[in-house]
Amino acid sequence: MKPYEVLLRENKQWAADKIEADPDFFNRLSTLQTPEFLWIGCSDSRVPANEITNTQPGEIFVHRNIANLVIHTDVNLLSVLDYAVVHLKVKHVIVCGHYGCGGIKAAMSNNNYSQVLNMWLRNIKDVYRHNREELDTISDEKLRADRLTELSVVEQVQRLAKTSIIQKAWKQRNAPDLHGWVYGLKDGLINPVYEMKANADIDPLYIYDDL
Repeated sequence: MKPYEVLLRENKQWAADKIEADPDFFNRLSTLQTPEFLWIGCSDSRVPANEITNTQPGEIFVHRNIANLVIHTDVNLLSVLDYAVVHLKVKHVIVCGHYGCGGIKAAMSNNNYSQVLNMWLRNIKDVYRHNREELDTISDEKLRADRLTELSVVEQVQRLAKTSIIQKAWKQRNAPDLHGWVYGLKDGLINPVYEMKANADIDPLYIYDDL
């Protein structure tokens, strides 16, 4: 049996198990999507949002990319953010990184990863540069990478607050709150490292006054 055929077989078993436990599961799921959360996570296969939060399908709206970045020119992410905030009216947006992230490690190196990946990783390098004084005092490379992971998550949350999508929602419905989390691969626990409540203060330079 080919590897992809195993996935199809397991899908059939999963669907059968769901129906056995709850005969109306898929009928209910197909007509309802009211998640309270938008999850912006890393593409890493070891960090599945539903599993590590023990939530069911339909409870979390998910966007994933390498190293869970929020980039103001990323139309893919911004379209997900707009849909989640404006149409689904999520109450919380979570940026979740993880310790041991390959993207973080790559950004800390001077390796050439080809033009496209170099451009992507530069966003993390910029976070390092802005926090160089703190990071350079950490001699242990793993601990330095862990701290960069946390600082990067903080930066991504702050970038969310700079979007007109979030600011307009804050003005209209005093939501969503923004959260920065880091997941531990070694213990399975989430470490909350940062939070911005709706209408939190941000640099006035980034505030839109005509929303």
